[in-house]
Amino acid sequence: MSQLESLREAARVSPDNIPLQMLFGEACLNEFAADEALGAFQHVLRLNPSHPEARIGLARALHHTGRTSEAVVRLEALVAERPELSAAWLHLSRFLMAEGLRDQARTCYEKSLVLPGGLPDAALEQELYLRGGAEKPSADSSRLGRVTSEGWETPVDSGDSGFPSGSPGDGFDAVEQPDLSFEDIGGMEPVKEEIRMKIIYPLKNPDLFRAYGKKAGGGVLLYGPPGCGKTLISRATAGEIEANFLSIGIHQILELYIGESEKNLHKLFELARDNAPAILFFDEVDALAADRRDLRKSAGRTLINQFLAEMDGNVASNDGLLILGATNAPWHIDPAFRRPGRFDRILFVPPPDEGAREAIISILAKGKPVSQLDARALAQKTRDFSGADLKAIFDTAVERSLAQAMKQGQVVPITQRDLIEVAKSIRPSTQAWFESAKNYALYSNQGGFYNDVLAFLGIKK
Repeated sequence: MSQLESLREAARVSPDNIPLQMLFGEACLNEFAADEALGAFQHVLRLNPSHPEARIGLARALHHTGRTSEAVVRLEALVAERPELSAAWLHLSRFLMAEGLRDQARTCYEKSLVLPGGLPDAALEQELYLRGGAEKPSADSSRLGRVTSEGWETPVDSGDSGFPSGSPGDGFDAVEQPDLSFEDIGGMEPVKEEIRMKIIYPLKNPDLFRAYGKKAGGGVLLYGPPGCGKTLISRATAGEIEANFLSIGIHQILELYIGESEKNLHKLFELARDNAPAILFFDEVDALAADRRDLRKSAGRTLINQFLAEMDGNVASNDGLLILGATNAPWHIDPAFRRPGRFDRILFVPPPDEGAREAIISILAKGKPVSQLDARALAQKTRDFSGADLKAIFDTAVERSLAQAMKQGQVVPITQRDLIEVAKSIRPSTQAWFESAKNYALYSNQGGFYNDVLAFLGIKK
């Protein structure tokens, strides 16, 4: 039974499971079953009329069935209600361009870039700017920075070189040597031990590996809910093995002109090879390693092929080079990246356990006027909270106390009760992730890729 058939049957059996219906709708779009996709997204909207992703999916399905004008109208209504949705602006730009409304499409595209999560689309830019005779978005708009899985990412100024700062092209050294170690990270002991066995020991004993005809290095994919420390554990891994560390954001690779993104990627791999032993870390790697079925006519396919060639060592030797990728959406990664020699070692990074939450809470409380903190008690009341969720608790409590302090003209301490009240008002961000991941683990788990997710949820299949 194919993946689409499995999802179709699962969606039929569980008609009220919104994440599952969304998966089915996406699978239908991937397989050109636009009418079925239309029905799936309409069904979700009957269950939840305000569901933004379903509204975007419905517009995409309408476009695939030739009803682009209706898709535009629906997305215009959505961005009017939810102007912060970068994906809605991006799809609206695509559909306006399909309608021949280039100027309006440019405006929507540039809005999408400055919003959190906004990503460049090389194929769309080719249509909007190169063929339209207009300038591409300025650095002020498309490189303002963005929200990543671990927080706000500082923008990188590419200057006039056409290559990001920290690259060989401008003489700036992008290589760092983190002084972070596993001792600096609270909890996450199972993940640490897996990293020791799969990464640290092989890299610390390269001669032993060579004796068996194996090379130290390779690729490791870290996946899990957002805000759970994938970037942090990657930096600590580099610190443990005293290796050089290069953290790569997709904005450092993606460029407007055809072929430039591939050159950028190659230069970064060369920089890492020149500084081996090194860890080359790709945050949100799914944006660079997307499933090529979703990029049938996009220039992104050539970038993916370049990425695969670099990982395979077809371009140059990768001995002593470890490639780490972090993603919140492993289901969007092209299956070719999981073949042997690429991201063939997979690590699930779950939300912090109670001990880890207690350690994180103690760290977050430092430097703040917190009165009588009971980190363990707060940790017990924040099950399934990510590190980012815990930070949100402190940020909100600080804002409330600061507002009172400004009225009273003196410091107002943050109490344990304040923190617990805020925690009650925050829903763990990991829950939405697990709703989607559970469906992939149950209905699209070829090769047992998501077995760790099932184990974490206590599901036996």
